[in-house]
Amino acid sequence: MKLPVTKKEHFYFGLMMCIGMVIMMTSYNVITNGLIGEVSFIAIISQFVLGFIIAFLLELFIVGPTAQRIVFSITRHKSGKMITILAMSFCMVTGMVFFMSMYGLVSAYLSHHLAGEPLLGSYFAIFLKNFVFAFPLQLLIMGPLVRFLFGKIKTSRLKQSLTTV
Repeated sequence: MKLPVTKKEHFYFGLMMCIGMVIMMTSYNVITNGLIGEVSFIAIISQFVLGFIIAFLLELFIVGPTAQRIVFSITRHKSGKMITILAMSFCMVTGMVFFMSMYGLVSAYLSHHLAGEPLLGSYFAIFLKNFVFAFPLQLLIMGPLVRFLFGKIKTSRLKQSLTTV
C-alpha cells in the first residue's frame, strides 16, 4: 500500500480518488432522488463533469490541504499508518460532503426540486444523506481501491525508471 509523497503524486492520487467518488456519488444521488428516466443521460453526464470539476478543485485547494493540516497536527506523525489513513478519510469525506452538499442544494434549487422546503433543513438533509453513503464508500471501497491502484502504478513506474538506468 503506497501513499503519495510528492506534490505530483498527491495530484494524481487526488485525481483518481475524485473520479471514483464523483462517479459513485453522482450515481447514488441520481438513484436516491428518483431521477432515472426523469433527466436525460446528457444532463447526468453534465452534472458529473461539473461535479467533478468542482470536487477536484475543492480537493486540490481547500479540503485536501486543510485535511492534511488537521490530520498531521493530530497524529504528529507518531500514529500508525492506519490511524493516519482513517483520520484523513474522515476529514476528507467530512470536508467534501460539506461543500458538495452545497453544490447539491444549489442544483436542487435551480431545478425546482426543493418544492418550497427551507434551505437550511434541506442542506442538512442532503449533508446527512451524502455523508452516510460517502464515508463507508470511501473507507471500504474507494480508499482501498485507489491506494491499491496508485501503489501498482507507482511500483510499475519505479521498475520502469530502474530498467532505463
